[in-house]
Amino acid sequence: MIHNGLKELIEANSDELTGLRRRFHREPEVSWEEFKTTQFICEYLDGLGIPYRRTEPTGVIAEIAGGKAGNTVALRGDMDALQVEELNTDLPYASLESGKMHACGHDAHTAMLLIAAKALNEIKEELPGNVRLLFQPAEEIAEGAKMLVEQGAMEGVDNVFGIHIWSQMPTHKVSCTPGPSFASADIFKVIFKGKGGHGAMPHDCIDAAVVASSFVMNVQSVVSRTIDAQHPAVLTIGKMTVGTRFNIIAENALIEGTVRCFNPETRDHIEEQLQHYAENTAAIYGAGARVEYIRGTRAVNNDEYSAQLVQKVASEAFGEDVLFNEKPTMGAEDFSIYLDRAPGSFALVGSGNPEKDTEWAHHHGKFNIDEDALSTGAELYAQYAWAYLNEKL
Repeated sequence: MIHNGLKELIEANSDELTGLRRRFHREPEVSWEEFKTTQFICEYLDGLGIPYRRTEPTGVIAEIAGGKAGNTVALRGDMDALQVEELNTDLPYASLESGKMHACGHDAHTAMLLIAAKALNEIKEELPGNVRLLFQPAEEIAEGAKMLVEQGAMEGVDNVFGIHIWSQMPTHKVSCTPGPSFASADIFKVIFKGKGGHGAMPHDCIDAAVVASSFVMNVQSVVSRTIDAQHPAVLTIGKMTVGTRFNIIAENALIEGTVRCFNPETRDHIEEQLQHYAENTAAIYGAGARVEYIRGTRAVNNDEYSAQLVQKVASEAFGEDVLFNEKPTMGAEDFSIYLDRAPGSFALVGSGNPEKDTEWAHHHGKFNIDEDALSTGAELYAQYAWAYLNEKL
């Protein structure tokens, strides 16, 4: 199932792989600002002779045409950084951009996909089909995948595969199970309208702070008391803005939060309940309420065939003990947008190593990866493409 030549090519380019990752880490670019990264990818692909086109405003879609007719498999690597201050300032490749860093591993994803592309390009005459390379911007704000799809990323694609470096798993381990992997992610805002006035005369007012506080305390029962416990969900209030001065009764309150779940019916139910709780809480106090519910990414659900193929490829490439059963996470991923267009799967590659201090949570200022995991990810990209195209002959 695996191609030994790909393994040898990945190993031969391991130093370059590490160098690429460190280059991207030193020069992080946040969502929709990945101009230097996009330019570098284009220049790298030019050097390999792989045709590509830029997407607007950032991002790249490239394609390796196989020497034989067949299906098309897409490999996705995201490339945006975060507005996080790097705390690992002693690293030789620490971020050079104040307030920005690759705190989620997208620098690794881009580097791994480039080296996988380099290896696949070397054996392209043997490929029974085509490999599309998706270098995606703006994953961190869940907009990049939608943009790439709108600009033709999934046209003619039969299967799609993505990887995320995962600090909560031991280095080299691979997890890809059928079914839910990442949760859906929605944003909501609740605006309460009361009646302001002097803090010494509450009887003449409708205190929006009291209304909002009551809502915050009660809305958690949506999850704990109205949803089947077999369907996990998270409802988080992340921000509350209320009042203007210590002695003024607040007239307005704004609450912002997020909803995470895996089940579409659960998602619909929570949206309905947020409206219900907001309106009825406001009614108790004689206030008004308005709810804005913004649907974000859908849950990432791995196709059974594709996930099992990842497991087979990983076992044959790295040994059966490489497989790891990571539980689904309430984190979100816009990879789900690709899965709306074609079957596929999304794998996690472990990079957590306590001896190298790489077990910090994603999005933390001390996040880093064990670079020994890079070759695992690059080879998994390449070997999956090879295995899928050959299985679909």
